[in-house]
Amino acid sequence: MRADAERNRLKIIEAAQSLFAERGIDVTMDEIARAAGVGVATLYRRYPTRTELVAYAFENKMWQFATGARKALDDPDPWHGFCAYIISLSTMQSNDRGFSDALTMAFPTVKRFEAARIQAFEDFSTLIKRAKACGALREDFAPEDLPILLMANAGVLAATGDVAPRSAPRLIAYLLQAFAAPGGGRLPPPPSNRQMYRAVVRLTSPEDESA
Repeated sequence: MRADAERNRLKIIEAAQSLFAERGIDVTMDEIARAAGVGVATLYRRYPTRTELVAYAFENKMWQFATGARKALDDPDPWHGFCAYIISLSTMQSNDRGFSDALTMAFPTVKRFEAARIQAFEDFSTLIKRAKACGALREDFAPEDLPILLMANAGVLAATGDVAPRSAPRLIAYLLQAFAAPGGGRLPPPPSNRQMYRAVVRLTSPEDESA
């Protein structure tokens, strides 16, 4: 890649990250191009769709998400590691509106982004087994409950924002209490992994590429 093309790429990514963090992923491509100081045609040559730009803008944070799951596995107390990971994810959501959206979406064509998601899911699944084995996590908790939690927290964050900032932490605290063993009654069966993946793919809305 030529030096000027690389500079433009970095300016586009930095502008997208800043706007997405402040306003969520509904920022238009025109607004991102203006913030980056490049032409819209330049932006589209590098990132033909907004969906692709979203994935590349949050690729590094997605790996932080995956690394957090691996770090939680190193905690000698599985329940503490489980709770700390959930709280860290909710904090990442609250600090970046765009990443809060991206966490509940899927980007099948962006391989590194999806690789991070898969790694995080596998490590979190192992963390669940350990927390159950030590008797701390309710037996009917499933890995598919994590995206449900993230979707719920994203909704609370979108509704309350900085107007009622204690709302989302309170939701997470309630949920962690509900997740603790033995639990408060029988739950409906969880959705399958395939069903949840289809749900997050649908949230990606690749048709929404307005300029």
